[in-house]
Amino acid sequence: MPRRPRRAPPGRIEVLRIGHRAGRDPRLTTHLALAARAFGAERLYLHPPDPALADRLARVAQQWGGGFSVEGVRDWRSVLREHPGPVVHLTMYGEPLARVLPRLRRADRLLFVVGGAKVPSDLYARATYNVAVGHQPHSEVAALAVALALLRGLPAPGAWPGARQVIVPEAHGKRVVEAEASE
Repeated sequence: MPRRPRRAPPGRIEVLRIGHRAGRDPRLTTHLALAARAFGAERLYLHPPDPALADRLARVAQQWGGGFSVEGVRDWRSVLREHPGPVVHLTMYGEPLARVLPRLRRADRLLFVVGGAKVPSDLYARATYNVAVGHQPHSEVAALAVALALLRGLPAPGAWPGARQVIVPEAHGKRVVEAEASE
């Protein structure tokens, strides 16, 4: 069982997805956004912008609650420059996550960066930390989910603020109810 952090986890977490290919990556980027949202990130910056994907993800947040948003960006470097906290590039080439976690837990704001098929080489120099969840090829969705779970813990069951629907945990089967009926 994972140990609980000694200090409160970061107050605000955002994610930057670099290199999204609108025609080829919508499913993977959707999974990345859903994992980010479920594990406590507040925003996904999407480079390059994909308005159709952003609209679909906005509907998820409307249906299931929470304050998650997607913002298209044309210049990912400006997002890094303007971010007031540490920039954490998730890459299998980075230093082990366990070694960096204590520093991440002390941050008020974090920006996680995940790349697409071709990560620009200057990202490695621009990031505050280049961090590896594992040093083997793996999905950026898995890396983000593991990093956020270790920082924030697992999402608790129940309705999120503003939710229209909520999942009722069951040992067998699936049950979704209107948010008001679940209270």
